[in-house]
Amino acid sequence: MLAIGLVLAAVAALIHVYIFVLESLQWTGDAARRTFGIESPQVAEITKPLAYNQGFYNLFLAIEIALGIVLVVADQRAVGLTLVLVGTGSMVAAGLVLMLSDRSKTSAALKQLLPPFLAILAIVVAQLA
Repeated sequence: MLAIGLVLAAVAALIHVYIFVLESLQWTGDAARRTFGIESPQVAEITKPLAYNQGFYNLFLAIEIALGIVLVVADQRAVGLTLVLVGTGSMVAAGLVLMLSDRSKTSAALKQLLPPFLAILAIVVAQLA
């Protein structure tokens, strides 16, 4: 069950790396504008500094989880699982904030929070077994 949790955490991290790329590197491009519902290139340009910053938050969460997974594999289980659980917990919390702040973003929020939530469940079950 621990392996499943770590795989789900890795999936969550990869999703957040993709979000980083869209927000910090491709914000004014068509794919990012379509993904985030930005109506015009002008709005994308105005909001670019905010998106750039937000993208790095997503990248840092992904790095935290990746480092945690590496540490678990290196038999540093307590520190590694702490990093994985803090990272995935933060992702779940951010997804909940997104959903509660704008109900039209529920689909995006669920994509953001479901893999890390399932990772947390699998890791906790593994630790209790």
